[in-house]
Amino acid sequence: MDISGRIKELRKETGLSQSKFAAKFGIPVRTLQQWEQGISAPPEYLVRMMVYIMELEDREGEG
Repeated sequence: MDISGRIKELRKETGLSQSKFAAKFGIPVRTLQQWEQGISAPPEYLVRMMVYIMELEDREGEG
């Protein structure tokens, strides 16, 4: 899966809107939209960090 698809998938898994997801990570909504549309792409490490943070929050919610 390409990076834009991964970001969109991650956001949908959270159930957050684009604006809430962008706010959670401190990025402009327009930037998130461009990432999801494949117009631009974030660095790979940033996507990995987002996934890691979401996984940590899931674990904390279970405990």
